[in-house]
Amino acid sequence: MRVAISSCLLGAPVRYDGGSKPISEVIELAQKVEVVRVCPETASGLPVPRPPAEQREGRVYLSDGRDVTREFDLGARRCLDALGRSPVSLAVLKAKSPSCGVGLVYDGTYSGRLVPGRGVFAARLEEEGVCVVTEDTVKSCKPSVEHPVAIVLGSGLGHLGSLVRPVRRIDYRDIEGFPMSAKPVEGHRFEATVGTIDDVPVVVYPGRIHLYQGYSAAEVTALVRHAHHLGCRDIVFACATGAVPGQAHVGLGILTDQINLTGRNPLAEWDGLRDVESPFVDMNDAYSPYLRTLARGVADDLGIAVEEGVYAGVLGPCFETPAEVAALRTLGVSYVGMSTVCEVIMARALDMNVLGLTLAANESGATGVSHESVLEAAGRHAEDFERLVRGVLRLL
Repeated sequence: MRVAISSCLLGAPVRYDGGSKPISEVIELAQKVEVVRVCPETASGLPVPRPPAEQREGRVYLSDGRDVTREFDLGARRCLDALGRSPVSLAVLKAKSPSCGVGLVYDGTYSGRLVPGRGVFAARLEEEGVCVVTEDTVKSCKPSVEHPVAIVLGSGLGHLGSLVRPVRRIDYRDIEGFPMSAKPVEGHRFEATVGTIDDVPVVVYPGRIHLYQGYSAAEVTALVRHAHHLGCRDIVFACATGAVPGQAHVGLGILTDQINLTGRNPLAEWDGLRDVESPFVDMNDAYSPYLRTLARGVADDLGIAVEEGVYAGVLGPCFETPAEVAALRTLGVSYVGMSTVCEVIMARALDMNVLGLTLAANESGATGVSHESVLEAAGRHAEDFERLVRGVLRLL
């Protein structure tokens, strides 16, 4: 996987003051991927050191008042030209800068105040379809013993739990909010394992409950709240789905967005919502673009066939009618299933980084589909699914 990274984050003394901003998490990522170093400001020919620069009213000025918009545009173009010879799907850039800022930049008053905006180079990369993040995202997604990666597994995918080197096990009945009387459907197991996979700290939940079993949206998201309580900041949801014909094929997929068609929302049933400042959760980028891009890169590097698409969560338990499949296709849905959407809403409410992976075990609307056939398909794709998850964990 090829990744563009700001040179200053790797320790190069190219900042305006002649210094650098090495970030250990970014340096560790750089050791696992093919790196293209970028610094649009030095590429423009601006000297080091120099006065600091900030954006104001769509232009870039040095603190001495000099307008350097032209230089910043030139540096961005030169770096883009260099990347054109070495295409990348991910860029990790220095936060807040007038070249590389993502989401927030300094406001041009040199007071340290931040405003919504994008750096000149970051904007160009996003226009080219590159996933652009800052070092803050890489740091946030970095697993540790205090912040393990949570992995919630769906029908037939629970075998991944056998890869965990266990430290302890947790019976689901000991998890607050999980219904004591719940019984797992075939292909699920109700015992979480805390430990490591390839030395990466994880908490694996090899089964879940569903709305169609009569449980509330608050109950089906109990595992998410438990993972957050254990310190997890990243959570991987794996689910079995049907592939909507014309939108996706049977096989592995990466979820890019979702449509909640269950008619339920866990936040409307969660007592903890009373303790938060606002009940309104931003669902833009519900599935982390950074984690999605890592998963795509791992799949490409390992030669694993993976598609991407929007997931629709339905109540279930019946499979879709032909008319429903046609409606889903019209909505732009690639995958349809009976879980995950409520869990993702809860995870975003808790500010967790979400990766959604699916096994499309059948073509949605096809005849002869059964739970047993879903489990059989999961078995056929188990090896590639495990390779994909382990590859993502390795990059994190």
